[in-house]
Amino acid sequence: MSLITQFREKDFTKGFNHYNGVFEKTGIYFDILLMEENKKIEICDAENEIAIVIINGTGNIEYEDSKILFNRNDWIEHDPTVAHLAPNEGAIITSTTVTKAAIVKTPNSNAFKGRIYTPADIETEHRGKDQLDNTCYRLVRLAFDRTIAPPQSKLVIGEVLNFPGKWSSYPPHHHSQPEIYYYEFSPQWGYGHGELGEDVYKIKHSDMLQITDSRVHSQTAAPGFHMYYLWTIRHPNENPYDGFTYIKPFEKLLD
Repeated sequence: MSLITQFREKDFTKGFNHYNGVFEKTGIYFDILLMEENKKIEICDAENEIAIVIINGTGNIEYEDSKILFNRNDWIEHDPTVAHLAPNEGAIITSTTVTKAAIVKTPNSNAFKGRIYTPADIETEHRGKDQLDNTCYRLVRLAFDRTIAPPQSKLVIGEVLNFPGKWSSYPPHHHSQPEIYYYEFSPQWGYGHGELGEDVYKIKHSDMLQITDSRVHSQTAAPGFHMYYLWTIRHPNENPYDGFTYIKPFEKLLD
């Protein structure tokens, strides 16, 4: 069973671009929404919790009585705006320039209060800095997890900025909850590699990796290319995510 979904950006069309087969493996629906300038779209779902992550573009998101502006030229220098919606809650996205957003959904019957996270709300960790000669130094941006979002939520949303030629998700680690990685590169013709257990996948722009069955996972970017990935973890009812575990003996590398 392949755990990589390849979807080239040149094949994206305006509107929703759905990644087939991801939900069946992870319980997470994933789409890339492409909007032309000066367009408006409402997003709401009666059965699914939703996260809207602005990858790039300029515009605003309306939620309840709030209108939050977003302006993200790129993911190297700028943090995301993220709308987190409970089932039956809606948000309206208005683009003033061409805009790309990730739409992440998972089934949830719980009611909770949604929220829009602005770049100022995003927690950025300089993970791996001054460790292992900075070979795994990366930026980890957390939008929300259960320490931030309501406990009724079933999603964790974050981003990683992987510097050229360096590793991330390293030392190798695992967790039992399903996770997806959506990748982009700068320049777009770049590539990297993703490890899942003993399998290694060559990763290109707009690919997705599905992490299931507690597989150990680490990533690396080829020299000359920044690698970005949006990571989403789903909380199973009986086993919510509360962190990862480094595999032995790799954890000793950080001592």
